[in-house]
Amino acid sequence: MLAFDQADATDAAHTGGKGAHLAELSRVDGVRVPDGFCVTTDAYRRVVAAAIEPHLDLLAAADPADRAAIAELSAAVRRAVEDVTIPGDLAAEIAAALARLGEHTPCAVRSSATAEDLPTASFAGQQDSYLNVTGPPRRSCGTYGAAGPPCSPSAR
Repeated sequence: MLAFDQADATDAAHTGGKGAHLAELSRVDGVRVPDGFCVTTDAYRRVVAAAIEPHLDLLAAADPADRAAIAELSAAVRRAVEDVTIPGDLAAEIAAALARLGEHTPCAVRSSATAEDLPTASFAGQQDSYLNVTGPPRRSCGTYGAAGPPCSPSAR
């Protein structure tokens, strides 16, 4: 976990582009950025990598013209991520970070690719965002907080 005040633009490989930019903006006088934190790429890999690895080889080998096969394989990746159980220690870290923000504080749950918002490429709209999420995190990656949005299987 990295709180916005612990990260900056140089941490994009650990926080994703959105996280790094929000952390950087939070330091600018006169710019109001709500408190927040980033679940790091290390945590994401620890939880998700084993679940999606078998699917990635199949997806990489798929015929790019076979859109139905790609859609089916992509759906399998999403299901694999949604079926992941978040380890207790990581769930506790997320719960503690949320508690620091305030028990009933609505949060935005955003996924962020480490290579997004590059000078030569944009991946806008490819990750999921959930707004006004409240409540404690759940151990299943298939739900998050009281509002229950799924974790996003994007490359954070």
